[in-house]
Amino acid sequence: MELKKKIFTTAPLPFMGQKRKFLKQFKPALESYSPTATYVDLFGGSGLLSHTVKSIYPGAKVVYNDFDNYQERLKNINKTNQLIADLRLILKDYPKDKRIEGIVRDQVIARIRTEENNGYVDYITLSSSVLFSMKYALSFDKMEKETLYNCVRQSGYDATGYLDGLEVVSQCYKELFAKYKDLPDVVFLVDPPYLSTEAGTYKSYWKLRDYLDVLQVLDGTNYFYFTSNKSSIIELCEWIETKTPMSNPFTGATTATMNATINFNASYTDIMLYKYE
Repeated sequence: MELKKKIFTTAPLPFMGQKRKFLKQFKPALESYSPTATYVDLFGGSGLLSHTVKSIYPGAKVVYNDFDNYQERLKNINKTNQLIADLRLILKDYPKDKRIEGIVRDQVIARIRTEENNGYVDYITLSSSVLFSMKYALSFDKMEKETLYNCVRQSGYDATGYLDGLEVVSQCYKELFAKYKDLPDVVFLVDPPYLSTEAGTYKSYWKLRDYLDVLQVLDGTNYFYFTSNKSSIIELCEWIETKTPMSNPFTGATTATMNATINFNASYTDIMLYKYE
């Protein structure tokens, strides 16, 4: 009997900005799109949107632009699981969610150092087990200086089948867009790092010009576009449309929103705009 393929509702490894909470709006919106279209995930991130499209439309071509090299983290998932399992053993008698101090802290740092010297360390995933919520240390030197907490994961990570059926590439989104923009029945998934929102785990720093450049891929195309109310991109496009000869790329698009909580006193609104003609 053929085993049923697992459908992931969250990225198998931690990734800031993944769209797991937006899937409830994304899936029904996708129903108005073609099951045989080509879907190009220009800012693939964790690949969750690409995975979701492929799981709903198995016959569609789905191109996942893994610019952040998430696939490398997935390939090393066994090493990550072993490291976290060893930390779990070190911390087995240590209070949960408490600051790690003294000899135990030295043991944790020593185990991470060994892996740094001899193997592979996924610092983003590791951060979720030994740092305070939403904090990331992306190197051993930075991890060593951080205050550590025992929030170690109690089970291993699994990414079996996550990238199955996807065409995985890694290139500048502009080059990928140029390759597909003139082909028939193409849908672009456009989820750039948010303007005015923490993006510390992404490869590069984005300025306002970069965000505005992205809007060019929405001109006359079918798309899903993600932003937040902190970026003011929608208001800017409305201003451009009324004050200049330029058009608004969001004209005719459908909007869906979701409240996102950062901590107990900070939140913002996630926004998804989509258009299919």
